[in-house]
Amino acid sequence: MSSNQTVATATILIVDDTPENIATLGDLLKPYYNLRVAINGPRALASAHSDPRPDLILLDVMMPEMDGYTVLSRLRENPHTAEIPVIFVTALDATDDETLGLALGAADYITKPLRPAIVLARVRSQLELKQARDRMRDQNLWLEAEVARRMKQNQLIQDASMRALASLAETRDNETGNHILRTQGYVEVLCQELARMHHPEIRDAHCIELITKAAPLHDIGKVGIPDQILLKPGKLTEDEWTIMRTHSALGAEAISRAIQDEADQSVFDFLHVAMKIAHYHHEKWDGSGYPDGLAGENIPLPARLMALADVFDALINRRCYKKAMPLELAVSVIQEGKGKHFDPMIVDAFSNCLEQFISIALRYADTEFESAY
Repeated sequence: MSSNQTVATATILIVDDTPENIATLGDLLKPYYNLRVAINGPRALASAHSDPRPDLILLDVMMPEMDGYTVLSRLRENPHTAEIPVIFVTALDATDDETLGLALGAADYITKPLRPAIVLARVRSQLELKQARDRMRDQNLWLEAEVARRMKQNQLIQDASMRALASLAETRDNETGNHILRTQGYVEVLCQELARMHHPEIRDAHCIELITKAAPLHDIGKVGIPDQILLKPGKLTEDEWTIMRTHSALGAEAISRAIQDEADQSVFDFLHVAMKIAHYHHEKWDGSGYPDGLAGENIPLPARLMALADVFDALINRRCYKKAMPLELAVSVIQEGKGKHFDPMIVDAFSNCLEQFISIALRYADTEFESAY
């Protein structure tokens, strides 16, 4: 459809209390446009709000009860009519009157007596401008939708890639891929409960998303641990344990190397969180953990969350070196670790959300947990 054809299908609302003026404008515009008429301000507002909404309003200024300035103000106050262009048509020619109309949002001013060529040119000009604005708006809406679609697609690819990396570590360990899903679920539940408890470090939903997304990378450093240590079915020797404990630093270093040369680090927020989780999730509240012996709130919050989630999941699931622990006993171990192994507030959050933990454990259960439960 050409521009001329589109403009020709436009609907114009003529608002005037004088039948002769309506007839004059009608005779001039009817061959080119669809016309609607209102003889006063209230009817003009009702007509402007009804579908199909007019593409342009020709509005008389001097009308009884509600003048054109009031009508225009009401149109601009209503989001459904605020974007409709309005041309004032009036016998007034004072500069102050024209200035007032334009200040209120009028698109143009046509004075009487009407000159047909001027009326047609200005009407067409305003309709073409509106058509261009509508086209731009539709294009912007499409672009916004397309950007959102691409961002969502990229997010899905990013999440899948992240899980693939996390699963790579799990395939070398004695744990299953469900361990990733369970611990991620536990961490999200804890974050949401801490938010409800007004924890100062859980600021908003984005903060929860970053921590939850980063959680699966907590053991990525295990790819650097030799199989004879990582898969050993019995107790590790002191030397082997020393090597095993390096996986936390190895994981953080691997993530750091992957992004260190990028100029804009802000796009890697969740990987910075992942580094903290990988590095510090074996630290303990009382300072007896590793690798740095941090204590209390010196341990980053995401790592404190993962510490509880990881231990709980290890307790209730079988490993090659141990049986699954009954659920009630595992809960007791977590609660007894309050203020020792675990952040006391996080243990409280765990106790508040125990049913959600059980639901996640069952949803992604290994057979051994079901039997233990």
